Formats: sequence, C-alpha cells, structure tokens
Amino acid sequence: MSDLKKIKVDGIEIEVDGAMNLLQACEEAGKEIPRFCYHERLSIAGNCRMCLVEVKGGPPKPAASCAMQVRDLRPGPEGQAPEVFTNTPMVKKAREGVMEFLLINHPLDCPICDQGGECDLQDQAMAYGVDFSRFREPKRAVDDIELGPLVGTQMTRCISCTRCVRFTTEVCGITQMGQTGRGEDAEIASYLNAALDSELQGNVVDLCPVGALTNKPYSFNARPWEMKKTESIDVMDALGSNIRVDVRGREVMRILPRNHDDVNEEWISDKARHIVDGLRRQRLDKPYIRKEGKLTAVSWSEALSFAAEAMKGKKVGAIAGDLAPVEAMFALKQLVEGLGGVVEGRTDGAALPIGNRSGVIGNATIADIDGAERVLLIGTNPRIEAPVLNARIRKAWLNGARVARIGAPADLTYDVVEIGHSCDALSQLAAMDHSDKHGHPGVIILGQDAISGPDGAAVLGVVMNLAEVSQSKLMILHTAASRVGGMDIGFANDAGMNGLADAEVVYNLGADEVDIAPGAFVIYQGSHGDRGAHRADVILPGAAYTEQSGLFVNTEGRPQIASRAGFPPGEAKEDWAIIRALSAQLDATQPWNDLAGLRSALFGEFPHLARIDQIESAVWAPVDADEMADGSFGSAIDDHYLTNPIARASATMAELSRLAAERASAKMAAE
Repeated sequence: MSDLKKIKVDGIEIEVDGAMNLLQACEEAGKEIPRFCYHERLSIAGNCRMCLVEVKGGPPKPAASCAMQVRDLRPGPEGQAPEVFTNTPMVKKAREGVMEFLLINHPLDCPICDQGGECDLQDQAMAYGVDFSRFREPKRAVDDIELGPLVGTQMTRCISCTRCVRFTTEVCGITQMGQTGRGEDAEIASYLNAALDSELQGNVVDLCPVGALTNKPYSFNARPWEMKKTESIDVMDALGSNIRVDVRGREVMRILPRNHDDVNEEWISDKARHIVDGLRRQRLDKPYIRKEGKLTAVSWSEALSFAAEAMKGKKVGAIAGDLAPVEAMFALKQLVEGLGGVVEGRTDGAALPIGNRSGVIGNATIADIDGAERVLLIGTNPRIEAPVLNARIRKAWLNGARVARIGAPADLTYDVVEIGHSCDALSQLAAMDHSDKHGHPGVIILGQDAISGPDGAAVLGVVMNLAEVSQSKLMILHTAASRVGGMDIGFANDAGMNGLADAEVVYNLGADEVDIAPGAFVIYQGSHGDRGAHRADVILPGAAYTEQSGLFVNTEGRPQIASRAGFPPGEAKEDWAIIRALSAQLDATQPWNDLAGLRSALFGEFPHLARIDQIESAVWAPVDADEMADGSFGSAIDDHYLTNPIARASATMAELSRLAAERASAKMAAE
C-alpha cells in the first residue's frame, strides 16, 4: 500500500512517498540541498549538518533534512500540507556557520590536493560558505593512516563525514575502519593500522567529499580539467560495470565508475579502477613474424601476406579470448567459416549450449537479486569473480535474504549456509520437495567452474530443472566479458575446444589463458605480449578495450558499448580492421569498410544486439538433466587480480595479488 504524502517545498506542492527523507523530497521538488555525510546508498549518519532546512511549525531551529522523514512532519492547523523552506535567512546563516566550522581545521591544501577541481568541500564553500574566517588559533593536525597500496590518506583534511566507515562496513563487509575519540580528538582510524582487505576499497576515494582519501597510484599525475572523459564499459569481469575513462594525450590516467542502477549501481571493482598501468606496459606495437625461431618486427603488409599464405588451403581454427569485442568475433567467424574452418570461444570448456540462450544467461537480471528472499550459489565465488555483484548479494542478505552455497568454502563477507561442495550435494538438493519455496522470490547463481568439467552439461540441466521446480530465477555468472556475446553470434562449435584439435592453423584472438598444442601454425592478434604472443608464429598488434569501440554483452545478456577513449600505441590497429585487411589478402574481402558497416551486418543477423542496454529475454529451454558423476565445485578463478593479459602487465595488480596471497597464508594466533 502506498504511503503518499503531500508536502510543500519553498511553496511548491508535491506528493512523495512518506518514507522519503526531507532531503530527497526537496530534490524531487527541484531544490538542491548541500550535504557531506549523506549518501543515497549508505545508512544515514546525520553528522555533518550541512543539509539543514527550516520546517514550518517545527522547532525554532533548522532541521537536518537527511535524518527526518516526510511522514514525521505535522500538517498545518487546518490540515494543510507541511511546509519546508530551503533558502530562508535562518537556513542561509546555519549553513554558513556549519561551513565555517568545517573549515576551522581544514588545511589550505587546494593547490596540491588531488581532489582539487572536483571537491565537494570547495564547491559548497563557494556556494554556501562565507569569504572570511574568524578562527585565529593554530589548526590541528592528524597522523595519516596506512590503508594499503590503493588508498592514499591525508587525514588532516578529514571532516569526519564517516562515509568511508559506512561504505567499508555496509557494502564491503569489512570492519577495518572506524572513528575514535570525541570532539577535537575525533579521527578516522583503521584497526591495528591494517590495510583494507576488500576488492571494492577504491570506491572510498569517490565517496570522500574532501581530499582525505585519494587514489594512491594516480596521485599527482593529472588534474581533472586536463583530461578527456569517455563513457565506456569495464571488461575485467562479465558484469559490464559502467565506467568513465579519463585520458590525457594518448595515455589513460584513471578509470572511474558511472551510475547504472541495474548493473553496478555506482561501484566498480579495484581491478577495473586500477588496471590503468597495465594498459601502458608490455604492449604489442608492431607486427612480428617468427623467422628462424625468433620473432622479428616486420611491416603490416608483410605480416598480413605471411599470415594469409599460411592459412590458404589449410584447416583453420579460431579461438577468442576473454576481452574480444563482438564485432571482431563476428568478422573472424565470417572469415574462418568462409574458409571451411571452425571457431570456439569457450576456452575454459564451459558446457554452454549453442543456440539456447537461456542456457547461457538464464532468466535472472542483476537487479532481481535486490528483491530475492533466498540466493543459492553453485560452483562460484562471486567475491573474486564479480566483486560488485557480491556487494549486491550482501545487500540482499542485509535486507533479510538467506544465502546458501554448494561449493568450496570462502569468506564472501556475509553469512552463508553450506550445503556441500560436490555434485552429490546438488543431486540431493534437486531431489528435495521445493513446494514450500513457491511464491517466494529466489535466485540461483551458477558459476563457470560447475559447468566447465566433464559433467558440465549435466550440471547445467540439473540446475535449470531445480530453478523450475523451486520457482527461482537462474543467473549464469560468467567470468569472461566476451563470452555471452560470442555465444550470441555462434562463436562456438559442437565439439568445443576439441573441434580445433586437427587445425593446422590456429587464429588466436587474444586468448592468453590456453595452451595451443605444438605443430599448429599460430596467428596471434592481441594487445599485450603475454602467453599467446610467446607461442605465435605471426603477431598482429591489436587495440585494448579503451582504444577501440566495441560491443560487449554482460552476464545477464545486456549489450553495451565500450567506447574508444584513446588510440593504440605504435602501429597497432583496431581488431576488426586487422581482420578486414587479412580478408583482402585471402581474396575473401569482407563487405564492410568501417565499423558502422560491420555493425550494420552484425545487427542485421542478430537484431537483439542492436538494442543497447536492453535485455532480450531468452526463451526458457531446459537442458537435459543427465546423471552427474561425483565431482567437486570450486571457483573458476584462482587469482582475482591476474586473470587477463592487461592485469598481468599491471604492477598494481601484481602487488595486490602478492598481498592477497600473504593474507591467505597468514597464520591466525589463538585468542
């Protein structure tokens, strides 16, 4: 039942939900309310007092609008709608006083502060503060705290808004930050000076309204007004988090999150944010040919003609890596199948059915997790496979959802009911009566590890049947950004990776996590000098995801565009353009000369991919539930920070990987 209430804001009458606080109601009326401690996705602290408003009929003092609900207001003497004022002299004086108080101990660091130019304190001091200070005493100073390699600290700038404390506690699920002391001695501290242990810790930098917490790897590198900002999509996992790429010249300086309520809300993982140094190192910037056992730099024309000669008249197979855009896979599929070859994108052996989209993406959306009363995890560790999705599951758990798991035990930051870790546990669960669950929304999340073994198809069938009988929605959690898009266009063959066993020539489109058998001639197209390049006979340097416009379909089946923010280094080219040039050398010239033409052909054959940011619901078609052997489930990822060639080229990711390994091996003392 709706609880709509009428309220007047500066004379404008609106009708809003009674559960809204006054700050939200004022913004519904188009009035801007300044704030430091309030954040829409965190609990209410009410301690900065910047959001003060005047309530008619209330106490003769301003009220904190973040901490008062609309339903708490009293109507007028004749039942009139309660009134709130946001710009009266009382409010103006109160805000000036709060701002003056906040600036008493704040250092004059703006010229050297990384937050300069995008600082909430600067902006609101200009808009709501005064141009003088009555404070003449020495400012206090606070010791900085050590939070690890990602978050730099200048705690003298801190205004005690506690956003960082609430985020790490509520969203990350760690209890390593808190506030100690009272009055002038109050300061934010970390427990035993420990580094933050979370895959989402970088988000505290975005939340901090001043320059107390900064992006440590980015510190003193650039100013916000120097950079070109491009909206794009993250490809470090299959969630499809919305990001903004900031570039100065040809160099990516930083990556920030963009808000998308149905995908990543406004968070991104640390890997998505701090991968930027990996985009600069170990880059392939010119073509190479292996001559007398050594890779030798050559011209593009020589490399393409050499690759074309190797492919002519041979059995050709193509594989696609985790970061390949749909357009490049579509062009490569057209080329290779035109030569009578086979293609495959399921490099991990996952038993994803060809032509059955419901067996690839399931029927759940990421937003379905919010309202779920029960969540079942099968063969997945979402904390390392998709950290932002894990935060969403934690939010559902905080709202009362019951989370259970079939798989290897791991700390997911919330309580989990352990059912088992094997196919036998799944069989027993599937055989139970689930009629008591009917009418209660549930989500089953199936990981890639569970369907990558020899019984993968059987596991998928059992889980799809379990989703039906328990009236739950199914989400298949992928670990590769390119996987769903590849399956959508049929970048697969019935025999899987075995279908390439007799290939004489293997075209490797950025797959650095697979070993190609000796004997085959390998053409590697990718952006980094990783495993794939070491095995190659021909190297064709491609662009990274920030250097070309590409289509990616996320784990729920949502097509999104990763836009080009910069240009590839040296002679490297966009992936689709390399394949188009090679097709001309093979006398099989593809019928497009630009990306628009390629996308036109792609959308003509697969119309649902043209509906950007919309999920095309799959026709539910359960896979046959065959008998399963008694295998165990774990996680598809061993090291969260080193899953792709860009990450392996990053010094920051290497440091995070080392610290994670140290924490995992550390012995806990008995209390």
